[in-house]
Amino acid sequence: MEIGKVGVLVVLVVLVGLSGWSSASDHQHKRKKAVFPEPAASSSLINIIQSSVVFPLYGNVYPLGYYYVSLSIGQPPKPYFLDPDTGSDLSWLQCDAPCVRCTKAPHPLYRPNNNLVICKDPMCASLHPPGYKCEHPEQCDYEVEYADGGSSLGVLVKDVFPLNFTNGLRLAPRLALGCGYDQIPGQSYHPLDGVLGLGKGKSSIVSQLHSQGVIRNVVGHCVSSRGGGFLFFGDDLYDSSRVVWTPMLRDQHTHYSSGYAELILGGKTTVFKNLLVTFDSGSSYTYLNSLAYQALVHLVRKELSEKPVREALDDQTLPLCWRGKRPFKSVRDVKKFFKPLALSFPGGGRTKTQYDIPLESYLIISLKGNVCLGILNGTEAGLQDFNLIGDISMQDKMVVYDNEKNQIGWAPTNCDRLPKFKAAIL
Repeated sequence: MEIGKVGVLVVLVVLVGLSGWSSASDHQHKRKKAVFPEPAASSSLINIIQSSVVFPLYGNVYPLGYYYVSLSIGQPPKPYFLDPDTGSDLSWLQCDAPCVRCTKAPHPLYRPNNNLVICKDPMCASLHPPGYKCEHPEQCDYEVEYADGGSSLGVLVKDVFPLNFTNGLRLAPRLALGCGYDQIPGQSYHPLDGVLGLGKGKSSIVSQLHSQGVIRNVVGHCVSSRGGGFLFFGDDLYDSSRVVWTPMLRDQHTHYSSGYAELILGGKTTVFKNLLVTFDSGSSYTYLNSLAYQALVHLVRKELSEKPVREALDDQTLPLCWRGKRPFKSVRDVKKFFKPLALSFPGGGRTKTQYDIPLESYLIISLKGNVCLGILNGTEAGLQDFNLIGDISMQDKMVVYDNEKNQIGWAPTNCDRLPKFKAAIL
């Protein structure tokens, strides 16, 4: 749904180990000088376009526990499976530089054949605090840490990303990515090749494409409750007038935060009216801070107290599960026991905007036939005062992060169906 500590450098800190690569542990290996082949010649982008790129998503919230996208990278291009994470900026692949410590992955380790990014490059500077001193001036060392205890340590490189655009053009921009030669898997480890950073920072793939004049600085996704979905860069795949928008907090430079919201249960307001909410595609589940989580659990238990369901203490699928008189087959079977949730945002003016969270967007049916709460205690996950909207609560919605207009939007969508466009999907 994703980081590590080495010496004085911490490049990015992500709220949760959402892609399963987070880290609380320190790396035991020191940074090294990477050994790569000579750089290959690159072609510059000639066409400046305003279009989009669309990728199919694979996976599900449960039982797999994550979504992933397949990207081709390099010369010649090779496929890699990446965790699309709006909660972090830097994209990285497990890399043969050579690799000191790598985890099991679906593809062979990435072998870079293009330029190292030097330490003085502005892209490298965006990953480090002011005054950072280079250990190796000829390369850009990085380290990313995630709240679930995972991390990636490596060097920044540039390589070719062949992309098919919705207007029919095919381009192969050179983009910066991390060559991770030392990984520590976090608690939410997934067997993928790396992470696709979709955050707001300069190093994110979307920001880089935008800086090259290729797309508008917009990213969005649509995950299906039946599994799969699609991811897109650019703004020509949706009708803005059909999207419900709420402003992003401007002081959140890394995370997509929609500001403070009020929690609503079954159409009724609760005592929680100032929940700082962040949208994060790298997290499978939704997280509330400890006080809000405990209050929600109390309200849910109160609603269930006279219903024919009992807590299933032997089901470890999620922290809180309930069993019925007979195994549940789908969330439809529990509609009479639970109530829908919603988050109410102030909106751009006096009007409020509401983000609906139906039962399917916060409950799962476990393999044991019990119903489990897909909202977890964020404080226990190291989120402190943040409240995270994860994949489970973004199912069957197109969620759009518009960095041009500094707003987040959503609209109910059939995420099983890819948008129509001219070019073939990679």
